[in-house]
Amino acid sequence: MKILFVCTHNACRSVLAEIVARKLGAGRLQSASAGSAPAGRIHPLTLDYLTTKGIATDGLSSQGMDEFESFAPDLVITVCDRAAGESCPLWMGDTAKAHWGLPDPSHTDGGPAAVTAAFDNVYQLITRRIERMLDEPLESMSAAELQALATRVAEQVPA
Repeated sequence: MKILFVCTHNACRSVLAEIVARKLGAGRLQSASAGSAPAGRIHPLTLDYLTTKGIATDGLSSQGMDEFESFAPDLVITVCDRAAGESCPLWMGDTAKAHWGLPDPSHTDGGPAAVTAAFDNVYQLITRRIERMLDEPLESMSAAELQALATRVAEQVPA
């Protein structure tokens, strides 16, 4: 099953979600991330955080959604934070879609400890949501079932 995580800049949250899904869904999930207005680089705090967790960052890049037309995702999950007034990109097509509003840890006020705590919070939130999804028979679910599951998981594991 293929999941595409989308946000505006593809520099932090969508990248974290791609990494978590790839790690936890090894063999079951193919994951990618994209942005409607890609920043052109992964946010340095995101790279620092992943490195401290021992996660390789080689090959990560901020990419546009148009680069994933051939990826043909089964599910597209937007991760922008509507509560913070961000506008979420739209994925066109018949693909199942869900929204997982996540706060942007790269915009955290405070010192290094506060930033690390914010990244830890978002990383763990994504981890719990992906784990819940992997408890289900994703490979045999219809698009409507995938969409309902992703929506339900976001409600069961709130930000």
